Amino acid sequence: QVQLVESGGGLVQPGGSLRLSCAASGISFNIYAMGWYRQAPGKQRELVARISGGGSTNYADSVKGRFTISRDNAKNTVFLQMKSLKPEDTALYYCTAALYGINYWGQGTQVTVSS
Repeated sequence: QVQLVESGGGLVQPGGSLRLSCAASGISFNIYAMGWYRQAPGKQRELVARISGGGSTNYADSVKGRFTISRDNAKNTVFLQMKSLKPEDTALYYCTAALYGINYWGQGTQVTVSS
């Protein structure tokens, strides 16, 4: 059974930082592309960042230079380091695992950026 369990969300002030984690089980983690998506109220889900099994990364333009995705294949975990957070980063953040068109999703972790 595949499980993706996100953690690390919370309430943070504008300009602050958070680090999200996603622990995966039930997959051969090192060959999966891992990603973070987010969905704000009333908006479509959007890709935030993705990292391939080989470590190549890509980011949404809105987070470039502020967010960093990384992975620890020994711990089956993917991270999203978020800095200089803005109110518009407020959303439910989802972890994904993808391979050959098969996609798995976590339950999400809430990030709220507010003063």
